[in-house]
Amino acid sequence: MKNFISVFIFLFVISSKAFGQSDAVNDINNIIDDHFESLEVLYKHFHANPELSLQEENTSHRLAEELRHLGFSVTEQVGGYGIAGVYENGDGPVILVRSDMDALPMREETGVPFASSATAVTIDGSETYVMHACGHDMHMTTMVGTAKVLVQLRDQWSGTLVFIGQPAEELFLGARAMIKDGLFERFPQPDYMLALHVDSAMPSGQVGFSSGYAYANVDMGEIVVKGRGGHGAYPNYTVDPVVMASRIVLDLHTMISREISATDPANISIGSIRGGSSANIIPNEVRMEIALNVHNENTRERLIRRIEEKLKAAGIAEGLSEDEWPQLILNDETRVASVYNDPEMGERVRHTFQRVLGPENVYEPLPFMYGEDFGEYNHAMPDIPGILFGVGSIPPEDIKAAEAGLKEIPTTHSPLYLPDLEPTLRTGILTMSSAIIDLMNGN
Repeated sequence: MKNFISVFIFLFVISSKAFGQSDAVNDINNIIDDHFESLEVLYKHFHANPELSLQEENTSHRLAEELRHLGFSVTEQVGGYGIAGVYENGDGPVILVRSDMDALPMREETGVPFASSATAVTIDGSETYVMHACGHDMHMTTMVGTAKVLVQLRDQWSGTLVFIGQPAEELFLGARAMIKDGLFERFPQPDYMLALHVDSAMPSGQVGFSSGYAYANVDMGEIVVKGRGGHGAYPNYTVDPVVMASRIVLDLHTMISREISATDPANISIGSIRGGSSANIIPNEVRMEIALNVHNENTRERLIRRIEEKLKAAGIAEGLSEDEWPQLILNDETRVASVYNDPEMGERVRHTFQRVLGPENVYEPLPFMYGEDFGEYNHAMPDIPGILFGVGSIPPEDIKAAEAGLKEIPTTHSPLYLPDLEPTLRTGILTMSSAIIDLMNGN
């Protein structure tokens, strides 16, 4: 009899927990249902009124007002047009959630009624169309929806929320600007950091993230190759920087295949080569634009060292003096650090996602080789665990058609990209809200 009672109590506790977890998901979905119409209006407003990086004045003000209306204490003009909203709800962890806000300089071709027709003037003074082609409008709307859920369910968690709207993600400038302006000193320092990003390779209704390195460190700059110009008919009297540059390109790409382990993600791209003015004139100089994409900081340092050694060797081989050797110039202002998804925190968040969506809807994709400046928060505060996860944004039937070769899917940064609104927004709010509540409660 005692054993029967013990088993009954055990089953009752397990079923009560499962029932409670199911109730929590239902609560969140009910709140999303209650507010979905207004959230859809907000999304379409953001989509139809995009602003370029470093110009997000109206966007940031609207996001700030949405958070203020929910009871957040909001500070604007943090690192430019960045905002930070704080919501205190008793003792407990501090969780920072980031949304980016900027759009891209491109003309929208989706054809939807709320498509952007906005224009703006770029930094270099040229006029351009502007479009939210990277989902930042969805990110902001998800943040507002998550805030609505957490405020209404504040009796189910205890702690402090720090919701930030970040400018200039597309230029890799916004996170660093907010950090420099005292993000981690002026506002409660987080115990956890979270962000999401739409994924144009994943079906809507699903989420996924890589554990460990998830997005690459990106360095961009140029290589200046100096020579001694002259007449193309007499190359023996010159040091041809075009030939030197050609050898350097091949040497650098060979480095990746022969000096870096195949299991250590690294990439070098020479995206632009400029030099010379005529076919029969050997120029004095060639300039090449270079990008380095790596995950591991040690690999980055090794690549930079080896590039500099190869440039020195190229100069010596041509008999140039030291001040004439080819030179690598990296732009620290445009560097973005790797995104590192903390493995321990990742296990907790993955468990939450599997609980609310089902294990079949939670993936672990391969790490990306492009950058995302959420990594700057990792870099500035390496002891604070963070997770950046992806939210599927393409109708599942379109994914299947693409896999069968029957359809092409627009990726982010395409003028045709448009998230699958209802499931993408709902999934983003459900997973972000659930992750925050579980982290607050130590689950």
